[in-house]
Amino acid sequence: MSEQQPSRPRKPGGKPGRPHRRPQKDPVRILAFQALRAVDERDAYANLVLPPLLRKAREKGDFDSRDAALATELVYGTLRRQGTYDAIISRCVDRPLREVDPPVLDVLSLGAHQLLGTRIPTHAAVSASVELARCVLGDGRAKFVNAVLRKIAADDLDGWVEKVAPPYDEDPEDHLAVVHSHPRWIVSALWDSLGGGRAGIEDLLEADNERPEVTLVARPGRITGDELLDVVGEETGLPGRWSPYAVRLTEGGEPGALDVVREGRAGVQDEGSQLVALALADAPVEGADKRWLDGCAGPGGKAAMLAGLASQRGAMLLASEKQPHRARLVAQALAGNPGPYQVIAADGTRPPWQPGSFDRVLMDVPCTGLGALRRRPEARWRRRPDDLEGFGPLQRALLTEALKAVRVGGVVGYATCSPHLAETRVVVDDVLKKHGGAELIDARPYMGDVPALGDGPDVQLWPHLHGTDAMYLALLRRTA
Repeated sequence: MSEQQPSRPRKPGGKPGRPHRRPQKDPVRILAFQALRAVDERDAYANLVLPPLLRKAREKGDFDSRDAALATELVYGTLRRQGTYDAIISRCVDRPLREVDPPVLDVLSLGAHQLLGTRIPTHAAVSASVELARCVLGDGRAKFVNAVLRKIAADDLDGWVEKVAPPYDEDPEDHLAVVHSHPRWIVSALWDSLGGGRAGIEDLLEADNERPEVTLVARPGRITGDELLDVVGEETGLPGRWSPYAVRLTEGGEPGALDVVREGRAGVQDEGSQLVALALADAPVEGADKRWLDGCAGPGGKAAMLAGLASQRGAMLLASEKQPHRARLVAQALAGNPGPYQVIAADGTRPPWQPGSFDRVLMDVPCTGLGALRRRPEARWRRRPDDLEGFGPLQRALLTEALKAVRVGGVVGYATCSPHLAETRVVVDDVLKKHGGAELIDARPYMGDVPALGDGPDVQLWPHLHGTDAMYLALLRRTA
C-alpha cells in the first residue's frame, strides 16, 4: 500500500485551492520602504536615514553598488515626486488619500515611481511592488496595491500629468505645483523671489527635482583644490565651477571612504556655501583684521573654511553654536586646523562676547531650507507657511546681534539657505531701518566669476543658474 499523499487545501465547494506561497523578499525595496517609513514616522531626513541602512545592508552581504544605487533612486525619486504621485494615486483609489494607511501609501508611491519615473519594465515594477506589499503589509492589502498599480500602469507620466494637473492658463501656480511636485505656497514664494516668466520658474522647479552632485571642499591651509582633485582622480572628479576649493564627484560614491575626508583635510560642502564663506573673507574691512566670528556655526562646514582662511592671515576664528551637540560637530570639523580657533556653545541672540569685538562676522541663520530642496526633498512637504513666522524674529535678532558684535569698519555676512524674500531682503531691510549704523555693500565683486547675480547689492544663488543650493548673502559694513 503506497504512502498517502497530503491533500491540497480546498476552497469552499470542494475545489482544491492554490498552495500558499511565501512572499519573495527583495532587500532593495524593503530597505527603500524602511527609509520612507522613517521619514514619515520620525520626521527623519533621508540623507541621514539612508546611509546607515545602506551600510548595514552591505555588511550583511545583501547589497552591491548597483543595489545601493537603485535603493537611493527609489527613496529620493519617490520623495521628490511625491506631490505628483499623490495626485495620480488619488485618481486610482476609491477613498480620499488621507484615509489610505501611510505604509500602504508608501508602497503605492514606490510602485508609482518605478512605473512612471524609472526604466523598470511595467510587469517587473508591479510584481515587485506587490511582493513588497505582501512582505510588509500582508496578502490582503497587497491585492489593493496590485489593483491600484495596474490602473496607474495604464498611462505614462506625461499622460497622467495631463489628466491630474489643471491647465496652466487657468491656474499657473497649481499647474506648476502638480507638474513639478512642489506645494503651491512654495511655488508662489520661489516665483516671487526669482521674478520673470514661466520659463525661469519651471527651470528652477525642475532643478529641485534633479539629483545634486556631491561636492567636496578642500579646507584652506590643509590641502589645496588642485591637490584634492589629484587625490580624487580625474576619472571621478572635476574642478568646482566657481570655488577654487571645490571638487565635484562625477560618479557619486561615498566621500567618507576617502582618506582626506576621514582625516578632516576635506569635507562635503555645497559650492554655494563655500562661496558665502569666501565672499565674507574677501570683503575689505577698515583697519585690523584679527578676530572673526561664525555666530551660527553648526554643523561646521563654513566655520572650517573660515578657520583655515583666518589662520592663513594670522587671524583667529570664534565658532559659536547654540546646540551643544551641533557645537561638537563644529569642533570635529575644525579639529586639526593649523591656526588658532575656539568653539563654544552659546546663543547668538544673547551672546557672551563684548560688542565691537570682531572684524568679520558670519551669521548663517536658521531658516526654512527652501534653497536645499534638491538635497532634502522631504522638506518641501514638511514645511508650512507658518514656519516663516517662527524664523523671522530669530533671524532679525541674530542679524541685530551680529551688527553689535562687529566693530565700526568691520563686515557682517547675513546668509540663509532660503531664497524666500521674507527670510532674505525683508529681514535685512527691517534690521537696517530699525537699528541703523550699518550699510549694505555690494557682495557681487567677492563672488569670483559667478554670473547672473542680479542687480545687487545682495546676492542670490540658484540651482538652475549656478548649480548650487539657493544660498543668499548680504554684506553689511558697520558705520557707527
